[in-house]
Formats: sequence, C-alpha cells, structure tokens
Amino acid sequence: MKNAFHVMLIPTLGCPARCSYCWSSEEGSPVMKIETIREVVEWLKHFRKDQVTITFHGGEPLLAGVDFYRQALPMIAEGLRELTPEFALQSNLWKLTPELADVLAQYNVPVGSSIDGPQEICDSQRGAGYFAKTMQGYEIAKAHGVSVRFICTFTSRSVKSKEEIFQFFLQNRFTLKLHPALPSLRNSNPDQWALPPPEYGELLVYLLDQALEHASEIDIMNINDLVRCVFTRRGNVCTFANCMGNTFAVGPDGLIYPCYRFVGMPEYVMGSVSDRPSLETLMNSDAGKLMLQYKEYVDTACGTCRHIKYCRGGCPYNAIAPTAGKIEGVDPHCVAYKRIFDEISDRINTEIFGGPGFEMTGFGTPQAKGSKPKIMTLMHKIVTR
Repeated sequence: MKNAFHVMLIPTLGCPARCSYCWSSEEGSPVMKIETIREVVEWLKHFRKDQVTITFHGGEPLLAGVDFYRQALPMIAEGLRELTPEFALQSNLWKLTPELADVLAQYNVPVGSSIDGPQEICDSQRGAGYFAKTMQGYEIAKAHGVSVRFICTFTSRSVKSKEEIFQFFLQNRFTLKLHPALPSLRNSNPDQWALPPPEYGELLVYLLDQALEHASEIDIMNINDLVRCVFTRRGNVCTFANCMGNTFAVGPDGLIYPCYRFVGMPEYVMGSVSDRPSLETLMNSDAGKLMLQYKEYVDTACGTCRHIKYCRGGCPYNAIAPTAGKIEGVDPHCVAYKRIFDEISDRINTEIFGGPGFEMTGFGTPQAKGSKPKIMTLMHKIVTR
C-alpha cells in the first residue's frame, strides 16, 4: 500500500503507443530535464516530513531515457533521505532496455504495466503489436529483477469477455489490477470506450467471486483493496483516499497539479516547483480550492451513505470530467462502488452472524465446513502476508 503522501513525476506526456481509449498522451510533449528533478527535491525537502511515494508516470516515462534515471533516482533517494522515499513507475515497457532495467532494479522501483487480457483482446483496443512489445519488455524486466504487475483496462467492449480475460491472468499467474475506461476532460475520444458504472459494479462482484474461489492462485488487487476499505473503515487507495493535499503531480516543465490526470491543462496548475510553494499556497490556488470544494460537496451529498468514510465520493477527476470541470455530482462510478461495497459488507455480516455450522479459523474467521473461501479468509490472507 502506498504512503498517504504521493508525488507523481511526469517526465513527458508523449507515448509511442496509440491506445484507442487513451486520454493522457500528447505527441510532441517535452521531456523533463534533470534540473527539474533538482527543483523537485529542493521543494519537497521543506514541504512536509511524511514518508513519500514517488511515482514516475506519463505518457510514457521511459522516454526520458536511461541517463535521466541514472541521475534522478539517486538525486531523489539521497536528497530526500529524511522522507525515506519509495519509488514506483508506470510504463508499457516498450522502451525498457537491460541498462535501464538494471537502474530500476538498483533502486527497487516496481513497475506497473498494462495488458488488457489475451493478445487479440489487448491489441483490439490498444493497437496491433502492443501485446508483443509489452511482453518483450516484461521479459527484460524479469531477467533483471524488476517487479512488474499488470493493470487491465476494461472497456465497454472488453467487459463482455471478462471470463476470458480473467482466465488469461489466472493461467499466467499474473496479479490482476483492473481499471475502468473513463471519460476525459481533454477530449471526447475515450467516451465511446468508457465502462458504464452498472457494468463496472457487476464486474467487481464477478471478480470478488473469482478472488474468493481462487484465493490461493491469484491476487486481484482491487478486491483486496475494497475488502480492506470495509474492514478498516477508511480509504486506502487513490480512488477512495482523501487525496486533497496529499497527492500532487509535477509536469515536464515543473508545474504542479492535483493529479497526473490534470497535467498539461493550464486551468489546473497549482504552482511551480521552482517557487517552492507551501501546502497552503497550493491549496489556495483555483485548482486547490476546487479539490477542497469537492471534499465539502461529498460531506453533504454522501452524508447518509453507509460507505462515506472509506469511499469519500470516489475520484474528484471522475466527478468533474463529465461536467467540464464543474462540481455537480460525485464520481459517476458511485453506482459501482455502492454495489461492491454493499456486497462485501453484506457477505461479511452473513459470515459473522448468519447461519449454523460455522467454525472459527486462525484469524477468528467464521467459515462453514466444506465451503468455499469466504471474505474473512481473504482478509486473513491480506493481513498475514
């Protein structure tokens, strides 16, 4: 689980792939200079004292090249030693070389990559040749000790093949993390691919069943996170965490935004690393005030929801994307979140208080004799690893 304090560095918005539903790639985007990393370090030294996760995102962050990371990683690790930074990187792996993999391995940088299922399904929405290029990069990563986990984007089209996609991850022993295709503030292109909230909710319930049935064979990160949310009564991942004032993104030019999804949009600039802004300064920007306004909106709009403590209305970006940046509702996937949170909560209550024939297992887990694994068993697995 990432630290609450999270800074995303966007070396470039450029990307060699041309995924059909992508909203984050810009041709001709500049590449971050190493001087900007120095500015980031000087800014963060005095910004706050909490442990920080630094994620390199994009676009395609590996376009910055091996020399950039040879300088950037030690510069951050040593310059922010008091914050004990942890690293992560999101990449399609096309530009991964053995030399670059060695640098990432040296600084224990885990990589999140993207595969949307079997080759035919993946390439149908990410472009011909995507699957093969990413898997080639994956083999380089494995050979050099770089940890890779895959994110699977479900679209309005691919969700119809959810069983085939799940079997692909299960058979390959890949940890599964899913992401719904989403609308964008930048353009309308992704809209046709966006996964409708009711279908997303049913997909999550399907994957909950699969996670329980195959608990010893596969990890479905979203299900683990959702179950943890209900048990701890607080959001612990991006969509359900209180990101306002805890998450920031720095674009190639050193401008600061509330999240990587806003990078490159002038109206959402909060400040610049060269000015060493304080948290108060950032949150007093127009973009900062919008984030805080969303927090206040959720307190009222979701006040009677039993999941408010750990859902918090979902993602602010998702909420304003359909309304051209105005706060007129919560995350449209509220329907999906409520569906899966209700399902988890109700099953837990049934397991703890319902029916005869229960016996206690190691974590105090009620499980019917001879039954399939229950949510309490999954929670035991999550907290004891």
